[in-house]
Amino acid sequence: MTEKELHEFLMENYPEENAKCEWKEFTNLKHQFNGKPKDDVISYVSAIANMEGGYIVLGVKDKTLEIVGIQNFENYTRQNATFRLTENCTNLPTEGLQIWEFTTDDTQLTVWVICIPKHQPRCPVYAHKRAWQRIEDSLVEMKPSRLGAILSEYLTEDDWSAGIIADATIDDLDPAAIRKAREKFVELFPQKEAEVAEWDDAKFLNKTGFTVKGKITRTAIIILGRKEAEYYLSPSVCKIRYRRKKEVGGEDVDFEIFNIPMILAVEELGNKISNTQYVYTIEGNLFPQDMKRYDVFTLREPLNNAIAHQDYSKGSMIDVIEYEDEKLVFLNKGQFIPKSVEDVVTEDIPESFYRNRYLAETMRNVKMVDTEGGGIRKLYMQQKKRFFPMPEYDLTGMQVKCTIQGNVLDENFAKILVNNPDLSLQEIILLDSVQKHKPLTDDSISYLRKKKYIEGRKPHIYLSMSIAGKSKHVGLKTSYIKNKSFDDDYFKKLIIDYISTFHKASRKEIEALLYNKLSDALTERQKFDKITNLLSSLKRKKRIVVDKNRNWVLVK
Repeated sequence: MTEKELHEFLMENYPEENAKCEWKEFTNLKHQFNGKPKDDVISYVSAIANMEGGYIVLGVKDKTLEIVGIQNFENYTRQNATFRLTENCTNLPTEGLQIWEFTTDDTQLTVWVICIPKHQPRCPVYAHKRAWQRIEDSLVEMKPSRLGAILSEYLTEDDWSAGIIADATIDDLDPAAIRKAREKFVELFPQKEAEVAEWDDAKFLNKTGFTVKGKITRTAIIILGRKEAEYYLSPSVCKIRYRRKKEVGGEDVDFEIFNIPMILAVEELGNKISNTQYVYTIEGNLFPQDMKRYDVFTLREPLNNAIAHQDYSKGSMIDVIEYEDEKLVFLNKGQFIPKSVEDVVTEDIPESFYRNRYLAETMRNVKMVDTEGGGIRKLYMQQKKRFFPMPEYDLTGMQVKCTIQGNVLDENFAKILVNNPDLSLQEIILLDSVQKHKPLTDDSISYLRKKKYIEGRKPHIYLSMSIAGKSKHVGLKTSYIKNKSFDDDYFKKLIIDYISTFHKASRKEIEALLYNKLSDALTERQKFDKITNLLSSLKRKKRIVVDKNRNWVLVK
C-alpha cells in the first residue's frame, strides 16, 4: 500500500474527528501510553470508550489526516502497547481492543489505528484515576450527566444478581428495609431529598435499580426482601452466620444467623459486636486519645463487600467470627477478582470487575459499599489511624477471608506510625509484614534498613526500637468496657420478635433476652430501668400490653 493509497483508505474509513474518532500526530510514543492527563493516548481511549467506542489514528496530522508516521516507537509494539492500555485504563474491556498497523511501501511511514471497545454496562473507563469524555473537539473530565447515564444502564442477563424474579411483587419486600434504603439514598444524594419524598415506593425502587420496569430483581430480594421471601433465591443462599469465640480454635460463646433483608442485617450484626474502647496516651498530649476498636466503616465495609462479592452459586453462608477483644474475620465464597489486594490498595482506583455488578452498583446507591470503589484502601487507612496492624487477606481455597485486628501486635509498629505520620501506605504495609514475621524481598529489606525502620539479619528481622522511640512516647492500654452502640429500636425489635415467636414473654424472660446485650458500663439498676423504659415505650405506642397473667403480649 502506497502513502497515497493509505491516505485514501484512512479518509474513507475515518473521515472526520468526532466522539468516535480521534486523529493524532504523535510521532514519538515515549509518553503516550502513560503520560499526562489529557495529553496522552490513554486519556483519549477512556473518552472514546465512555461513549460508544471507536478509533484513534496515530501518525497523522490533526485536521488534514496527512500521514507523517510514527517515527520513534520507544520499544512499543502493538502487543505491549495493547497491554499498557488495559493496565492503565481501568475497566477497559479487552474483547475488541486491537491495534492495527499500516506501513507504506513507498515512504516507509507507519500508522497505528487503535480500535477501542465500548465500556461495559454501568462501568465507566478511567485513565489517571479520572473518567473522560469528548465534547465536540475537547477532551474533558466526565460530566455528571454522562456518568449518571452510564451508571443507570441495565446489565446483561449473565449477571445472576440482575436476574428478574417473575413471581415476586413489591409485597415480598420489607417496608422497614425500603424506609432504610430511602434514608441512605437521600444521605448519598441530599439534593434529591424533596424529589425522593414525592416518589412512591414503586418509583423509588425503579430509580435506584432494585427493580427493572417494576419487576423484582434478585438484588431487591437480597437487600430489601422479607425473610420469608428468601425461597426466591433458592438454591442460592443469602445468610450471615455470626460466631463469637474467646480464642482461635475455642468453642462458640455466641451464635446467630442473620437473614434478609441485608440492609437491616448488616446494622444488626454491627451492633452485636462487642466494640471495646482503646485508650492511647501520647507524650505532649494533655489528654489521652480514646477510640473504639472498630469504627462503623470498619465493621460494615468488609461485610458489605462479602455480600456484594459472594459467589451465590456455592449455596454457602457468609461467615463473621469475632474473637473477643482481638480481631474480626469476614469470609465469603468466590475467587478474588482483582489481580491482587495490593493493586487495589496502592493504586487507589475503582475495582475493575465485580462478580455481581448489578448488586454492587445498587448497593452503592444506598451507601452499603464505598461510592468511589476504594473501600478496601479505606480499611487500611482506618487501621492506620488506630496504629493497628493492616487488614489481612487470605485468598486461597476459592474464597476471600478478611481479618481485621482490633489490638496492637507490636508496640514498636504503633510507635513508628505515631512518630512518622507521613509514612506512605506502601511503607506501612512493609512494616506490617515485619511485625507479622512475613517474608520480604531483598529489595524491601534493603529499603527499610536504609530508612532505619528495621534491625536484625534475615530471616530474623524486627522493627527498630530506636526509630520507634526517637521523638514521642506512646503508651497503649485498653479499657474493656463493652460499648456495643445498640440503639433503642434494635432492642425493641428483639422484644417484638421474641413475643411474636413465643406469643408471650414475662419480665424475667425479657431480661434474660436483653441483659447480655446491654453495655457493661451500666449498673444493674440502670439495666433494670433501661428495660422498663423500653417496655413502657412499646406500651405507649400500643405495640404490646400486659395480660391477666402479667405476661407481655402483642396488641391485636
